[in-house]
Order: sequence, then C-alpha cells, then structure tokens
Amino acid sequence: MKLPLARCLVALSLTFPYTLASAGQLVVLEDHGGVSALPYYQDLVPDPADAQRPPLQGVQMGGAFPVVTPEMTPGLVQGRVINAPGLQPLFLVGDDERSRTWLQQHLQQLQQLQAVGLVVNVSGPSRLAEVRKWGPGLQLLPTLGSDIAGRLGLRHYPVLITSTTVQQ
Repeated sequence: MKLPLARCLVALSLTFPYTLASAGQLVVLEDHGGVSALPYYQDLVPDPADAQRPPLQGVQMGGAFPVVTPEMTPGLVQGRVINAPGLQPLFLVGDDERSRTWLQQHLQQLQQLQAVGLVVNVSGPSRLAEVRKWGPGLQLLPTLGSDIAGRLGLRHYPVLITSTTVQQ
C-alpha cells in the first residue's frame, strides 16, 4: 500500500517543475482577426508621465474660472436617439437666461431622473452659485464641455442627455 503512494509522490515531484515552467506561456487556440481591443484598455493603465505632473487646482477650488466651452453656445438642440446603455442622465447648461428658463421648466423631470448638471459656460464662482439657485436639489458642476460636445456632435445647450436620447 505504501509503495504506490510513494511512486505517485515521486512522479509528481518530477513533473511539477515542468508544469510551473510552462504555466506562464499562453496558447492562442483560434484567432478570427478583427479589431484589437487595446484602445479600450489603454485608459485603464495610468501613464507614468501623468504621475509626474503636479495636481491641478481645478474648478472646485476656484482656480479655473471662467469655464468656457468655445464649441458650445446657448441655442436650439435637435433631439435625437442615441444608444448609450448605462449612461447616467446628465444635462448641460450655462449661466445664461436660456439655461435659467430651461432649468426652471425641466426641474421636476431632472430631479426625478437624478440627472447631474454640467455647467459648461460660467464666468465665476458667484455666477455658479446663481446657477445652482436655479436648480435646487440638483447637482451642478462646473465642467468644460468640449469632449462631450465633440463626442455627441453638440453645438448648443441647454440639453438633456440620457442613455437613449439627446433632447432639449
């Protein structure tokens, strides 16, 4: 009874180093071509150059006013359907009269959606405080809107963006 157990232990001890050596190598079973997924993962790995940059003071600290998004102005937005599953509702406004009127008209809907507001054009902290008074109970953050304007092809605000629509 002890002899078969001893043979098994000897066999395992002889093959174990080879198993560890080959464990690090991956084998591609099948490759259908297509597009590399690398661009989707590049943002997940921090760039070492970013770690060497000093931290930004930011809008919240009052160091980045005025917030100006040159690509966007107050105006009419053509509503359309989009497909962005999982997108939290958000809206873009400025510190102008059109945005004030729009916020007051859509306040209840924005509160029900728990939408986050991005104030893409605001002259300073006092104007931001005024915009926040227009939307009580809403989270309104001063933010450059250039990136989202480019991605969604937006030129005007105020606008509500949900996972399925862009609408005014």
